[in-house]
Amino acid sequence: MPFRLEWTIAARYLRPRRQEGFVSVIAGFSLIGIALGVATLIVVMAVMNGFRAELLGRILGLNGHLLVQQTSGPGREFDSLARALADVPGVSRAVPIVEGQAMAMANGVASGVLVRGIRPGDLRDQPVLADKIPRESLAAFGGKDAVVVGRRLARKLGLAVGDTITLVAPQGNVSPLGTLPRMRGYRIVGTFDVGMYEYDSTFVFVPLEAARIFFRLGSGVTAIEVMLENPEALATARRRISEAVPRPVRIFDWQQANSHFFTALQVERNVMFLILTLIVLVAAFNIVSSLIMLVKDKGSDIAILRTMGASRSSVMRVFFLAGTSIGALGTVIGFGLGLSFASNIDVIRVWLEGLTGTELWAAEIRFLSHLPAKIEAAEVVMVVAMGLVLSMLATVYPAWRASRLDPVDALRYE
Repeated sequence: MPFRLEWTIAARYLRPRRQEGFVSVIAGFSLIGIALGVATLIVVMAVMNGFRAELLGRILGLNGHLLVQQTSGPGREFDSLARALADVPGVSRAVPIVEGQAMAMANGVASGVLVRGIRPGDLRDQPVLADKIPRESLAAFGGKDAVVVGRRLARKLGLAVGDTITLVAPQGNVSPLGTLPRMRGYRIVGTFDVGMYEYDSTFVFVPLEAARIFFRLGSGVTAIEVMLENPEALATARRRISEAVPRPVRIFDWQQANSHFFTALQVERNVMFLILTLIVLVAAFNIVSSLIMLVKDKGSDIAILRTMGASRSSVMRVFFLAGTSIGALGTVIGFGLGLSFASNIDVIRVWLEGLTGTELWAAEIRFLSHLPAKIEAAEVVMVVAMGLVLSMLATVYPAWRASRLDPVDALRYE
């Protein structure tokens, strides 16, 4: 084994005697600091990735990757436009929709909602929704008075499947007494819970024909919702749609609609990575201080090794291996803790809520009903590599100081 003597001496120095306990305490704090820093970085990056993946999955599961609107107003020849869009390379689906704001009322409670008109077959083709709605509810979705609402909205209004929800249209009826509100009652045939508070508490799905009547669009629709095979290939899709559709259209993509979400997440992710990296850096400085103290304490030992024929590089390797062992062990412990915590973070959250009796994760504030985490292998490797590199760099100066120690000065007063 190369450097066997250096490994043996370094291992001995990592098991100090009783009178050297203070050095071992500092080394222990260094190990704990690196482990906590690495574990925290892994957990935070996993949660940030989980947030982005969950938000993207739910947002794009209920909303199209692109919205194509006719510039001349409500599209009336929408079927031909939808077929033309569906034939564009890279487009997986094109669905006509009617969308608008309304007020929902029931049991003396009112709430603003987003009404979306969609054909029953298109609703069944949306996996995010279809998987959350019972089959019999999907079969009953149709006609002019059936609706599907978010479960949190139904709970807020005190409604259940089979009850009637009243929707108030934004455009009222003009009468001699002024503008009167235009209301219509709909029968709830199903509820859904996609796990995103904003959608579960505001969305109301109505059959397309009923939505056109409610918003007085005649035979038109407000937009064509386009789903892409690759949601990231927006520039290519925009170009192909513009070439394939002869009439002037307005194209609005998911990045424009949700830019504030993902920009904020990316900025927060970068800032958190920078801040938490400082934890590992501070722990690395603890390695520097503990090794400097160890070099000072082992001055006579270093001098004896040098007089027995040990080279400066050999002495330097002893302390380099000692410091690197602390950093490597802390990184490995942090790697295990971080992966374990990130993999079970929502289970731990539920356990802590049961233990403390408090709500640690308010869906109304954080948009998601559970705490997500997605572990990216490349990021974990980067964090582990950063912990190891910082630990190695922290040992360079103390090891160099040990190798430059003059045996004569060290043994002069012994």
